[in-house]
Amino acid sequence: MTTLNSPSESWFSIIRATAFEHPRTSIALAAALVLTIILLLQGMLHSLASSTDGFSRYALLGGTAGFLATTLGAAPALFLRGIRQSTEDVMLGFAAGMMLAASCFSLILPGLDSGEAITGSAVGGAALVVLGMAFGVALMLGIDNLTPHEHTNTGPCGPGHERCDRAWLFVLAIAIHNLPEGMAVGVSFAQGDMSVGLPLATAIALQDIPEGLAVALTLRAVGMSPMLAVVVAGASGLLEPVGALLGAGLAGGWLFAYPIGLGLAAGAMLFVVSHEVIPETHRNGHQTLATLGLMAGFCLMMVLDTTLG
Repeated sequence: MTTLNSPSESWFSIIRATAFEHPRTSIALAAALVLTIILLLQGMLHSLASSTDGFSRYALLGGTAGFLATTLGAAPALFLRGIRQSTEDVMLGFAAGMMLAASCFSLILPGLDSGEAITGSAVGGAALVVLGMAFGVALMLGIDNLTPHEHTNTGPCGPGHERCDRAWLFVLAIAIHNLPEGMAVGVSFAQGDMSVGLPLATAIALQDIPEGLAVALTLRAVGMSPMLAVVVAGASGLLEPVGALLGAGLAGGWLFAYPIGLGLAAGAMLFVVSHEVIPETHRNGHQTLATLGLMAGFCLMMVLDTTLG
């Protein structure tokens, strides 16, 4: 692990300098954080006032299922050193397809229906969802630019990555993925509608299995022992129940919060799929196989939404 040339340089100064280098991204992130905090506070106040926490319980269970699925997927790394790159690309493509379909069927469409019912207008409902999506993208773009992390083929990025061991950069990268997934689960249960929450939680858990294996094998490749790689990969899934509680708080309470929260979670997930997962599967010459995996994941999620919704 390397260190910065100036020992006195703090994380805060590094992030501040990066923020000044990307002013538009920083402003968008600040606005997204303000909206997120407002939605979270109103959700907490509503929960206290109504003395109901059923949606939070469902959200926590859904997020915990994602954590357990991540750990289950990571377990084969105890005896596997690696898998063929084409197989990994298909697996990640499958996960991307499920995330895409989940964003459409379990977040955007219910958000449009809810927004239209609230505003009495299809255009007004769409505007609420689009507003949420814009803030979701801004939130993830800011986190991506201001968090040190690394992907297999792109190298380290983000402020202060020189201070981090390479293995932990990979952990931070997957943590960026898991947070919006958990938020999506939480938002989907925010109104206690199992027809929205159950298909999404199932889809997220299923696609977490190949993600968990990919993370654990990557950690083994950068020098972690098999047991530590599995433990760390599984632990990265802990952000899912945390994100689920956050998502439930975001979309609970205020009437307009639900479609906005669904849009925010959808925007965050679509950003991750387009910015991180799909490019990762297309860098190794296996675009066709990865696309077939994506289509398979998309179709499976569509079937799950139809049968469980």
